[in-house]
Amino acid sequence: MNIVILSRKRTLYSTRRLIETAEVFGHTVQVMDPLRCNLVIDRHKPSMFYGKDEVANIDVVLPRIGTTITDYGLAVVNHFDMMGIPVVNNSTPIARARDKLRCLQLLSRHDIDIPRTVMLRNPQHMAGVLEMVGGVPLILKLLKGTQGIGVMIAETREAVESVLETMWGLGQNILLQEFVQESKGRDVRALVVGGRVVAAMRRTARMGEFRSNLHRGGSGTVVELDETYQRVALDAARVLGLEIAGVDLLESNRGPKVMEINASPGFEGLERATGLDIARMMIDHAVNFCRKDRARRRAESEAELDLEDAFRSKP
Repeated sequence: MNIVILSRKRTLYSTRRLIETAEVFGHTVQVMDPLRCNLVIDRHKPSMFYGKDEVANIDVVLPRIGTTITDYGLAVVNHFDMMGIPVVNNSTPIARARDKLRCLQLLSRHDIDIPRTVMLRNPQHMAGVLEMVGGVPLILKLLKGTQGIGVMIAETREAVESVLETMWGLGQNILLQEFVQESKGRDVRALVVGGRVVAAMRRTARMGEFRSNLHRGGSGTVVELDETYQRVALDAARVLGLEIAGVDLLESNRGPKVMEINASPGFEGLERATGLDIARMMIDHAVNFCRKDRARRRAESEAELDLEDAFRSKP
């Protein structure tokens, strides 16, 4: 198959592993920087150029869209879909995952447990808000961020007010979220691929840090998730509509709480911690996803033809 991986750099670990694995199994791989994709919109014939070359003969697309290019990257992902090319993780699910507030709203509506979260813009409501999230310390999060960037802990009300004043002054909305004390700088990353939890690890923050992200010096150890944790991870990915997702879970005294969902999860730490070939799982799923999409389109086309024949045969 001809596979496109949307990524800014082919040297990134996850991108490089996907390329290597796809080529081992006989697939042709092209890495496209979304910012070099030129989108052409015409009546009944959307097309795309990569630099000066028209994009054609693509079987399936695997998006690896970074947060710095979310808007244009989503436009590129959506354009592939308009061209009738199967995309593993379409633009709408990616956008849902990138917007932390929208993500939490969807999870809440579908009865998936999350840390209690508040967004406000009026400082006069501060006292009531602090009570709603269990007081300080609490977590403050920008609506868009990744790898722990834009996530802060505030130990006092004064610190909360200072951060909010600064962020509001910069035109940023920010979430206030309860601090789950018993998590103790730990969380669980569950990787969902095609409706299955294929791997999981417990991430632990380094000394003096509350964020457990591996990019911030955290460590990861393989963990076997029980049925409850697996079900929550799968439900979270399904609610957002993601074929591939990294679901971050807090281990609270009341069970798993979904903290965040990543639509383009890196898997270097997971492969090293588990010894599993995550790249192959993703490539295999992309190939199967393409085949199912083709079968669906073929069935829909045949159904339309049957309907036309039935209409013509009426006296």
